[in-house]
Amino acid sequence: MILDKINHPNDIHKLKLEEFDPLAKEIRRFLIEAVSKNGGHLASNLGTVELTLALHNVMHFPDDKLIWDVGHQAYTHKILTGRKEEFQKLRKENGLSGFPKRSESACDAFDTGHSSNSISAGLGYVRARDLQKQKHTVVSVIGDGALTGGMAYEALNNAAELKTNFIIVINDNNMSIAPNVGGMSSYLSTLRTAEAYTGVKMNVTRSLNKIPKVGSAVVDTVRKTKSSIKQLIIPGMLFENMGLTYLGPVDGHNTRQVMKLLNEAKKVEGAVVVHVLTKKGLGYKPAEEKPDRFHGTGPFDIRSGKTAGKKKNVDYTSVFSDCICRLAKENNKLVGITAAMPDGTGLKQLNKVCPERFFDVGIAEEHAVTFAAGLALGGMIPVVAIYSSFLQRAVDQILHDVCMQNLHVIFAIDRAGLVGADGETHQGCFDLSYLSMMPNMVVLAPKNAWELEKMLEFAVAYNGPIAIRYPRGTACQEFSDAKEEISYGKSEILEKGSEIAIIGVGSMMPICRQVYDSLVEKGKHPTLVNARFVKPLDRVLLDELSVNHEHIITVEENVKNGGFGDRTASYMGACHPKVTVIPIAIWDHFVEQGEVSKLRTEVGLSVENILETIENM
Repeated sequence: MILDKINHPNDIHKLKLEEFDPLAKEIRRFLIEAVSKNGGHLASNLGTVELTLALHNVMHFPDDKLIWDVGHQAYTHKILTGRKEEFQKLRKENGLSGFPKRSESACDAFDTGHSSNSISAGLGYVRARDLQKQKHTVVSVIGDGALTGGMAYEALNNAAELKTNFIIVINDNNMSIAPNVGGMSSYLSTLRTAEAYTGVKMNVTRSLNKIPKVGSAVVDTVRKTKSSIKQLIIPGMLFENMGLTYLGPVDGHNTRQVMKLLNEAKKVEGAVVVHVLTKKGLGYKPAEEKPDRFHGTGPFDIRSGKTAGKKKNVDYTSVFSDCICRLAKENNKLVGITAAMPDGTGLKQLNKVCPERFFDVGIAEEHAVTFAAGLALGGMIPVVAIYSSFLQRAVDQILHDVCMQNLHVIFAIDRAGLVGADGETHQGCFDLSYLSMMPNMVVLAPKNAWELEKMLEFAVAYNGPIAIRYPRGTACQEFSDAKEEISYGKSEILEKGSEIAIIGVGSMMPICRQVYDSLVEKGKHPTLVNARFVKPLDRVLLDELSVNHEHIITVEENVKNGGFGDRTASYMGACHPKVTVIPIAIWDHFVEQGEVSKLRTEVGLSVENILETIENM
C-alpha cells in the first residue's frame, strides 16, 4: 500500500505523481473504516482528500502554515503528517482530536472548531512572517458555507491590502457551478498570473497615469470597461473587486489541476483566492447521497451506512422540535431562526409545518441574533435555536441588540453543558455565565422533557429576552410526578429537609436526585431543589433556606465563574453569611474530549464527587 509510505510529515514528497490517485483511494478507505468505528466527520473529509494531497505537495511542514476553517475536514492532513496510527482513538479520551490541535503536532497551525476564522488567522501569520522577514507559505482553507460568516469578509477586506503572498483556498462543495470547470477557466487563471501579463498591465497603468489631466481618467475608463467584460466571462469578480486575485474554479478532485493552480498562486504578490470545487462524501455512496447525515456521525455499518447501536431514545432536540411546531400552529407570530443547522437544532420540522416562518441565515450567528431583534421590533416572536458553543459568537448582539432594547427574543440553547467527543471547542459550558451577566435576560434550565415544553410555553407568553438551555442527548423522563407550573423566578422544591440543601440546575437534576437518595440512606434529611431559573435567583427560597440550613450545595454543568453557584454564593454571603455555599461546577479550564460520564467525573460533577465534597464539608 502506498499509504504505508506515509509515516512522517512531508513523506508525500517522496511519492511519484502517478501514485497520488491510488493514494487518494487508500485514504478514503482508511477514513471510512476509522470513522465507522469511532464516529466523526466523514463527508467533509472524503470531499477534501485530493485538495489536501495537493496542498501537501506544494507545501513543506511545519515550516509552511496551513489553517483549516472549522477543522473537521483535516483528517487527511493528520494522516499525511504522521498520525494515521492514532486514528484508533479518534475523538476518544486522550486520543486523536477530531479537529486541528497544536498540542498534537507542529504541523497544525491553529486550533479550530468554529467557522469563518481561518482567513483572519492566516492573515495574522502572514503579517508576522513579513515583519520577521521570513519566506514560508501561508494557506487558509475556508468552505463556501463558512463564507456566510461576516468575519470572513472582514478578513478578506483586510487581506486586500497585502503586497506579499497569502493563499486563500475556497473549498466549494456546491456543485451548481461545476460547468465553470474546464480549459477556459484554467487558461484565464494562468494568463492572469503570468509575469509577462501582470508586468505589462502595471507598466501600462503607470504610463497612462503620467499623462497630465487625462491619464487617470483613461485608466479609470479602461478599468471599468475591462471589469464589465470580465464580469460576463470570469467568475469570482467579487474577490477581484475587493482587490484580491482570483484563480479558478478548478476540479478539486483532480490533484494535478489543483497543484498547478496552487503553484500559480504562490507566484502572486498579494492575497490570492483559489476556488476549488469538491463533492462532499465522495467515494462512499451513502455519504454522497446524504452528506448532511454523514457530516458528523456516530459509529456505523460500512456496508449499509446505518448507524450502529440501539434504537435512539427521544432527545431534547426532538422535544423542542415537536413543541415549537405545536406552538407555531397556535401562534402565527412565532418564527424560528437557525444558523445553518436546521437538523441539529430541530427546526427542520418547523420548515415543513410553517415554511414562511422558518429562517436559515447560514453560518452567521451574530446576524441571526440581530435579525431576531428586528423581527421582534416588527411584532413577531423569534425563537433563535443555536448550540451553546456557537451562541458565544453572538454575545455582543445578545447584549446590545436584544437585552439593551429589552426585546422578546427566545433563545433555545441546545448542546448546553458537556457534549463529549468534539472537545474544547464544542463544550457548552459558558452560557449560564455570559447570559446571567446581561440586564433584562431571563435564563431557565429544564430538569426533564416535560419541563422543557412548559418552559417554551412560558417563554412565548413572556415579554422580554429569555433563554432556555438544555443538554445534548436523551431527554430525561424522571421526576414524572413533579409537575408544578412554571412561575417567574420561582424554583421547585422536590424534597423538604434541613441542614443541607442541594440545588440542581437542569441536566444535573438526575445526579442531584442520586446524591439526595444516598444521603437519605446515610440518615441525613437534605432538601432537594430544582433551580429552574438561573436568572433571576429565587431569593425568596434562599431566604427561607437560611432559616434551617447550614450548607447549600449548588450543582451545574457550567463554569464556576459567573455561574449559578457563584451568584448564589454572592447573595448568601451578603445576606446570610452564616450559611456556607459550595458551588459544584466546572473550574477554570477548558474540558477536552471524552465520554460525558467520564468527563463529569474528571470535572467533579459525578455522584461520587458530590458526595465526597459533602462528606469533606
